[in-house]
Amino acid sequence: QVQLVESGGGLVQAGDSLRLSCAASGRTFRTYAMGWFRQAAGNEREFVAAITWDGRQADYTDSVKGRFSISKDGAKNAVYLQMNSLKLEDTAVYFCACGRYSNSLAGYDYWGQGTQVTVSS
Repeated sequence: QVQLVESGGGLVQAGDSLRLSCAASGRTFRTYAMGWFRQAAGNEREFVAAITWDGRQADYTDSVKGRFSISKDGAKNAVYLQMNSLKLEDTAVYFCACGRYSNSLAGYDYWGQGTQVTVSS
């Protein structure tokens, strides 16, 4: 069993940066891939980024490539999402997830409660 708690969301202006954190508990955390997803109001949850269990490979949705960076700290049981050059369309609730390396919701077994990111003009 893995529990995930996101933090770091907030209200920022377009062009600003924000770093989301996801704290994980559970002995098997280090063997899982981690992902970040987001869900804007009225939309389905969508893939943002994923990282392999060893941190050696990462994947991003096209709209965030070059702006967002995912990283994992096994010693701290944490995964991060560094978000730069934020845009209005990045506004959403961001969720971290734990499972196998995938850009699909179905690949993940455990989910956090989410943290709100709001980007204003």
